[in-house]
Amino acid sequence: MLVDTGANVTLVRTDLAQKLKGNFIYTTPNISLKTATGEKAEIHGKLDAAIECGSRKFQHKIYVADITDPCILGLDFLQKFNFMVDLEKNEIRTGGEEIPLFSASAEDSKLCSVLAKEKTIIPARSECLIQGVPETSGKFRYAVTDFPSQVSQKGVLVAATLVDLKKEAIPVRVLNLDHKPKTIDKGAVIATCEPVVDIVARPQGLSESLRLPSILENLEGLNEEQRTAVKELLQEFQNLFSTSDSDVGRCNMTQHRINTGNHPPIKQYPRRLPLAKKEEAERLVKEMVDNGIIEESSGPWASPIVLVKKKDGSTRFCVDYRKLNEITIKDSYPLPRIDDTLDALNGSQWFSTLDLKSGYWQVEIQPEDKEKTAFTTGQGLWQFKVMPFGL
Repeated sequence: MLVDTGANVTLVRTDLAQKLKGNFIYTTPNISLKTATGEKAEIHGKLDAAIECGSRKFQHKIYVADITDPCILGLDFLQKFNFMVDLEKNEIRTGGEEIPLFSASAEDSKLCSVLAKEKTIIPARSECLIQGVPETSGKFRYAVTDFPSQVSQKGVLVAATLVDLKKEAIPVRVLNLDHKPKTIDKGAVIATCEPVVDIVARPQGLSESLRLPSILENLEGLNEEQRTAVKELLQEFQNLFSTSDSDVGRCNMTQHRINTGNHPPIKQYPRRLPLAKKEEAERLVKEMVDNGIIEESSGPWASPIVLVKKKDGSTRFCVDYRKLNEITIKDSYPLPRIDDTLDALNGSQWFSTLDLKSGYWQVEIQPEDKEKTAFTTGQGLWQFKVMPFGL
């Protein structure tokens, strides 16, 4: 059960509501449910149920919707029964009773330090993988690596990664921001591990609806045991593979920023296109609108489009952003060194390559910078909601 002071109403997941003995009323309430990501969720009805908190039961009206958590205690419930939320003590209180927010014991919730397995030198302005080992084992299996609270090295950053503590070594991605090499001694604390409280499994319907591309099922050169292992791996992560041209995925970890400082907007006029190319451009624009890649724009920026023929004969829709790129303040974040990347593959026997479907389109543009990506085909002004090719 999730206590959420940002939720105006109390919610229960649809499948759980159907199992309860309470009076589940299928209605369409006069409220609009919007999630934290801005998406709308359908409400199937309401339920009058008894909610047990601590030693007491509270009768309350709950709305039934397709949510991830089993139940969300909203602000309406907390206010109605005079609950007080104490984040410092991680508890909620009502009627003199103190109810802990987390049932996990303090011992289980402690962070685990990750120690460097070998002495490693990180080159200046570089990123590399360091093999680490957990300081203690057995408390939990899966964890997320994070930046250690007490760091002996300044100018060193650690990437957050989901790891399996039962493995012999934990890969920790470390970045050296300094202009001088950094030495990580053997046994030094390079990261902390926070236990993963819950891993949400994908609905069964997802695996039934998706089908792996035939190229992935053609596993020549493998024996039966290896073929079975690879198929199980691909089946487990099949939701990561694109199933159509419109299925490009979306990353919510970051948003692309176009930093142009105080430079005035750049407006360029559209270039003339042959009739056949013009029809192709209009078709591609319609596809991108339908797939949520672009939207109409009304800003002062505009760049011309370029249609590029790909190796397979299809057309890549690009925008000539050279003038925009000239005024954009560049990010000096260092790319991983190829030799460091190859060193990280030491000892591996199986290698695979992955190609992002319409790469770049997985990363969203910051809302205030979308208008800078505007382009015109002569039939309107459009702007990208995700990173376009050519930036």
